[in-house]
Parts: sequence; structure tokens; C-alpha cells
Amino acid sequence: MAVADVASAGAEEVPDRIYRHSGLTRATHWINAITLFVLLLSGLNIFMAEPGLFIGQYADFDHPAVRIFAAHAADGHLVGVTQIGNSQITTTGFLGVSNNATGHPVARTWPTWMTLPSYRDLATARRWHFFFAWVLVINGAAYLAWNTYVRHIQKDLWLTRQDIAEIPQSVVDHALLRHPTGLAATRYNVLQKLAYLAVILVLVPGMVLTGLTMSPGMDAALPILPWAFGGRQTARTLHFVFAWSLVLFFIVHMVEMVLAGPINEITSIVTGWYRVPKAHSAPHSDKGAV
Repeated sequence: MAVADVASAGAEEVPDRIYRHSGLTRATHWINAITLFVLLLSGLNIFMAEPGLFIGQYADFDHPAVRIFAAHAADGHLVGVTQIGNSQITTTGFLGVSNNATGHPVARTWPTWMTLPSYRDLATARRWHFFFAWVLVINGAAYLAWNTYVRHIQKDLWLTRQDIAEIPQSVVDHALLRHPTGLAATRYNVLQKLAYLAVILVLVPGMVLTGLTMSPGMDAALPILPWAFGGRQTARTLHFVFAWSLVLFFIVHMVEMVLAGPINEITSIVTGWYRVPKAHSAPHSDKGAV
């Protein structure tokens, strides 16, 4: 999750390069990338212990919100099934049933390449998951503390009335794959701001709090948690919603990075320095995708 530490751009001269990411931002970015990767894969392994999502305080196995399982077809072969509400979708080869190392189909919630460890091991997966959950919390706290001190969120991410008015044009620019140049490339566009604020203020805190709600010990110490999320099983379901929303954010983030110029974008998150693209000769909105 690359978050630029960009000072307010001047109105006259466009610099060739800007120091876009501070050292702490770059460090927390890469720690977050590794941490979220481990949390996702270990979390999917944990999910295999009960491959279903429910609403409420207790699991209603007869009425799952989502369930992934294997069943035998009429001819006896295994079929992978994903159930969403009352609808069932055959997902053989991916969810419910996938091939093992020898190419034979086995009943398994996720393919081996999607879990950490690759084999079913709840205890090991929980150790990985809980350790890196604390890494995420500590890393996130360091990031928020620093950016609160330098007022990065208030100065660079907080929405203005002008930002809100520019949402339709920004949507059009993203759809047409227009990327900012000149001074526009030194600041966030409104869709970036919305995406980063959602991650910082909603998705990561929501994932941490719902994770805590799944702990009986935390529920005993802070009974307001299961009450706030509508029960432990609802919290577990929301935990997966937050996690997969982060996966979606990552995918969009990677696509935009490639479209905007991967070498320049990666260089900026490694060294901190970003080469400012020159303005186009043909005028158009300065709010594009980054």
C-alpha cells in the first residue's frame, strides 16, 4: 500500500523529481505488504477448519451465508461446491476440490498454493496468523503516529469540497486510463484519497477489531465487541469481507501501478524519489489515475 508523502505542489514550476515517500513510509509499506500476504494465506488455512461463514453469535450450519465443501456426484467422483445463501455453484478444480501434487483431485477448501502452510495445519496457521497480526498492529501504529505528527492525512488525504466536486471527472479519467502529469502527478486525485482513507480508517481497523472479536478471551474482557459486530460469527464473516476488500485494493493498486509506469512507481517506493511525468500538450483534466 504505497502512500505518498507529498508536500503541496506549487502553482508555477513543475519539478523534474520529488521526494515522494519518506523512509518510514517506505519501510512500513514493505512490512505491510509482507504482513498482509502472510495473514491472508495463514487465514485461509485457518478457515479450512470450518469452511463456512455465518451471521449471528453462533454458527447455524443449516443456514450458512457462505460455505465451501466437497460432495460426491452421481458417478462417485468428487465435486467442489461453493454455496452462497441458498445458491450453489460448482467450483471443482479450485474451491472445494482441487488437484494435489500428483494431479489427483482431493477434497480441500482452497488449493495448496493459497494457504500457509500449504498442508492443513490449524495450529501452525494460527501461530503465523497471530504473530503477523501483531506485526500489522505495531507497524500500523508506527505509520499512524508518524503521519499524525507530520499531518500527512490532514494535508494530503483529507477530502475538500473541490475533491468531492471532481469525483465524476476523476471516474471518467480512470475509465479512460488518463494518468496525471505535471503538477497533478505530485498530489492525490480524489479516488486515490477515498481508497487510501478507506484502507487506513476502515479496512485495516475493521479487520483487527473483528479478529479480536473472534477471541473468547477478548469477548470476556470487552463484551462490547461481539455486541458491536452483531455476534462472533458475524464478526468472522466481516473479517473475511475486510480481508478480501484489501485483496481487491491490492489488485487495483497493482494494475494502476503498471498503467502509470511500473519502473517509476517502484523506484519511488524503494528510493523515495519520483520522476514527475511531463504535462501533455493536449489539455484535459489534471485528475487521473495513479
